[in-house]
Amino acid sequence: MLFLAVLLQDEDITAPFGSFMDAMPHWAFIIIHSALIVVGYWLSRKTKNNGFLLFVLAELSYITYHVGLTHFLFAHIVAEVLDVLALVTIALGFSKRVVTGIAPVIPGAAQHR
Repeated sequence: MLFLAVLLQDEDITAPFGSFMDAMPHWAFIIIHSALIVVGYWLSRKTKNNGFLLFVLAELSYITYHVGLTHFLFAHIVAEVLDVLALVTIALGFSKRVVTGIAPVIPGAAQHR
């Protein structure tokens, strides 16, 4: 494992795939992350699960890099931590519904009782 870590520290290694993404301007990534923020916020409102708001914060973390406020690795690690917390929060919210047997009430939908 240490050998792999030392190997990855070499600055002469070029990325094997994906370097074409360097040609995309930062505003394109801001648009993509902003669209994901809208989806995450909509899912949060729709499901009443705050885990999606953590996803929104993760996307905001990525945007901080694209607007030049943070370094990419810092923004990426913050986003990854927030994504894991979002995943755990969403999973716990869904498991709580299964354990209690309470189905969510969806406005406008026929409710089976």
